[in-house]
Amino acid sequence: MSTQIPTPSRDWLAPDAAAEHLNVSPRTLRRMVSEGRIPAYRLGPRLIRFDVADLDAALRPIPTVGGGAR
Repeated sequence: MSTQIPTPSRDWLAPDAAAEHLNVSPRTLRRMVSEGRIPAYRLGPRLIRFDVADLDAALRPIPTVGGGAR
């Protein structure tokens, strides 16, 4: 009897849907990938997908003048 280790499920988006999720153009998304700001995953020679958690993690809050964290 084999025991399988549960892995967290991931939500995957195609490039156009990922760009829409971030409210940016597909071209901006491609630039962010090439700059290393957002990871992309390739399956086969052409299929690219984005993990929603990676997209959300790329968003950073803008520091305020007061420096107080919320």
